[in-house]
Amino acid sequence: MFDKLQQAFWKALTPDLVPDEPTISAEPAEGLSADIVAALGGGDNLKAQQPVALTRVRVVLRDVSRMDRQALSEAGVAGVMPLEDGVVHLITGLRP
Repeated sequence: MFDKLQQAFWKALTPDLVPDEPTISAEPAEGLSADIVAALGGGDNLKAQQPVALTRVRVVLRDVSRMDRQALSEAGVAGVMPLEDGVVHLITGLRP
């Protein structure tokens, strides 16, 4: 019980540093363009996706080595932050 409370406390203070499970299953048509999905290794490589902020999307990949950073950049992704266990944050910027 205390561990969950402590984790919730730190998550509130540092949301990007405390990993959590994405709650939305991957649907390439939802929020990610076809170019971004292709650069992430295709729809079958996406396990989940979740908008984290106005400028960031968290995705979980089955195989991070299939991700193409150059293609992500060309698709309009401003930055890529790989984390542990296949979690990748995409810095997308504000969308019109």
